[in-house]
Amino acid sequence: MSIRQHPSGGEAGQPPIGGTPPLNSIHFAGFNQNHGCFAIGMENGFRVYNSDPVKEKVRHTFDPPGLGFIEMLFRCNYLALVGRSGSKEEVLNAPNRVVIWDDLQKKEAITLEFSSDVKAVRLRRDRIVVALSKVIKVFTFTQSPIELLTLETGLNERGICVLCPSSSNSILAYPGTEIGKVHIVNLGVLENNSPTIINAHETPVICLALNQEGTNLATASEKGTLVRVFDTGTAKIIHEVRRGTSSANIYCINFSKDSTMLCVSSDHGTVHVFLLSKDSSSQPKTGIFKLMATPRSELSIKMPEHTDRICAFTEDPQGLVVVGLDGSYKKYSIEDLKGGYQEDKTCHLLDLS
Repeated sequence: MSIRQHPSGGEAGQPPIGGTPPLNSIHFAGFNQNHGCFAIGMENGFRVYNSDPVKEKVRHTFDPPGLGFIEMLFRCNYLALVGRSGSKEEVLNAPNRVVIWDDLQKKEAITLEFSSDVKAVRLRRDRIVVALSKVIKVFTFTQSPIELLTLETGLNERGICVLCPSSSNSILAYPGTEIGKVHIVNLGVLENNSPTIINAHETPVICLALNQEGTNLATASEKGTLVRVFDTGTAKIIHEVRRGTSSANIYCINFSKDSTMLCVSSDHGTVHVFLLSKDSSSQPKTGIFKLMATPRSELSIKMPEHTDRICAFTEDPQGLVVVGLDGSYKKYSIEDLKGGYQEDKTCHLLDLS
């Protein structure tokens, strides 16, 4: 899961509208497929960090304008890079190009160019998935990529889509053309590949997350009060949890490694942790019964609201990492799920080397 700044600027963590971003401005932050490391895209390049313990692993510097999106492929030397929207049509930095960067050779390995801005990229070892504003294109991950599928979506300015990294499950989930619906397709099947359709929400879907095996899909809508978890095989809801009663812009959802917990971050400056127990296993309810019966977060960590953040569990299920577009890094240990946690590490990423 990842976050990026709105191209016009002026929101939390962004340069003023019309201003020139400093070279160390962070435009993007995102974890790799197993959350073991994360990347930040800056005005003058990108950096890759180990999640826990936090340590800078890769640094690449180039001339502005900066990067608006980075997708890693586990810990291998290939990264997908996309220029920030509004940047000039430079080879590496263009917002309508996907560059697969070989960091071992320090050069471009593959370039894909489109007629409109790229909203997001997802990678697995055999596929490149590119989200545009109204379609998602699927390519082979080869030296000369072959386009395999074009999938229609609703208006998808955030590039919302999630790709299962497992070698035994090649599903892709993305917002459908109808509001609130999520489509799931198996990228291993190229003919007669009708999507599984999940009726997830009544308002537009704003965030998706798959567990490592691709068996569970978490969804949130623009309303931002509920997070639902569905079985990707049956399309049935298996959990429903409540972030709060007031609307929120949810930036990030991630499962723990064993899929027993969820972490959620939003523009309210709070990271919530949910235990996916039998108490949260129920069909959606309505009215006052929904407010009374839907489980709330077991743990909430309040932070300043001035910046957008992503969150993920570490290899240790009691560890939680939070990364902000202001360059902040925090590592927490969850002592128990009744409000007990401690802050183990806090630092500014740009101070590390």
